[in-house]
Amino acid sequence: MWTLPVTEIERLIAEDVPAGDLTTETLAIADQPARMTFKARGAMTVAGVEVAAQIVRSCGADVLSHLNSGARRAAGDVLLIAEGRAVALHKAWKASQTLTEILSGIATAARAVVDAVETVNPDVRVACTRKTFPGARRLSQIAVRAGGAILHRNGLSETILVFPEHRVFLAGEPFAALARRLKRAAPEKKIVIEVVSVDEARKAIEAGFDAIQLEKFDLDDVGHVAAMAAKTENPPLVIAAGGINPDNAAAYVRAGAGLIVTSWPYTARPADVKVILEVA
Repeated sequence: MWTLPVTEIERLIAEDVPAGDLTTETLAIADQPARMTFKARGAMTVAGVEVAAQIVRSCGADVLSHLNSGARRAAGDVLLIAEGRAVALHKAWKASQTLTEILSGIATAARAVVDAVETVNPDVRVACTRKTFPGARRLSQIAVRAGGAILHRNGLSETILVFPEHRVFLAGEPFAALARRLKRAAPEKKIVIEVVSVDEARKAIEAGFDAIQLEKFDLDDVGHVAAMAAKTENPPLVIAAGGINPDNAAAYVRAGAGLIVTSWPYTARPADVKVILEVA
């Protein structure tokens, strides 16, 4: 669940060690027995340690213990312990440390948003978007899920979400006609539409969309849309999106949002992981 295919692990290692570890080999310490320990320098929600363990094993060392993604830890807590030849641990060191720091930073940020939301309503979920750094989506998704969030969209192939950028090509097609057409074309799918005004939200509710995504709405307008939706026979899911972070997430839930969508965790500062390399 929290691991990568072998080919991805090999790519991460080759990026840092394209042709051996020149320093370790030149110092003639390659075959010395060694131990590597990862410790949290501060409080964090841990993510990516399973992938770090994969890297260590692929470099030829043994992982004695490691935490699982999603664990909350305090400063000084041990995250991973590995033993092996010095050359193997030096080869694995930086890639595994950096990955753990970056993913744990994202997970800690995601957990902050989730905690803020759950203080108001534990049934409302935080969903993180596909707006990850290109090429790092799988790793970023491991991190946000470790932080308690869910995925908004894994990609374009699995969900129907009509953006205003789609509608510019529809020649003003009414929302009701659009909803009917989408439901006929994809009867097993939920249909979601992003709107940019209360009036558009009203039209989308009346058209029968399953979910209405409110892009950068203020709190009063979210409340107004939520009240309109609640009056319908089959209320759509009201999604608040755009600029949401731990400081305002709870307010959007209080206003009536049934789902919080955010990209904020992906820009989090990395967590700080201390690495101790020593003779075993």
